[in-house]
Amino acid sequence: MRPLVARIWRTGLDESRATEYEDFALRISLPMFRRHAGFLGVLFAGAAAERTVITLWSDKGAAMALDASADYRATVRAIEATGFLRPPQRVELLPVHNSWIEPLSHDPGPPPRSPRP
Repeated sequence: MRPLVARIWRTGLDESRATEYEDFALRISLPMFRRHAGFLGVLFAGAAAERTVITLWSDKGAAMALDASADYRATVRAIEATGFLRPPQRVELLPVHNSWIEPLSHDPGPPPRSPRP
């Protein structure tokens, strides 16, 4: 298996503004990540007042280069300016030892219909 690194960013969130956060993640963060060399994918996750962004990188150098990127720093300033993030915030870089992912195209679609009585 080739080297692979998971970068895990966690933050608190003003739950009343979760929709704004999700919009920012898809419109601003995702395109920014995709512009970086070595970026392989992202999972946006969370529950209640916490959000987690798990990005996958080709190697540790590519993951670390993100923090030094002017594009990333501008995105951080923009998301901080929105006011919907809350502490604590933290970042971890972890080597990936093994992986398997079913081909994904996560679109939850409409909610399931209730059975008729």
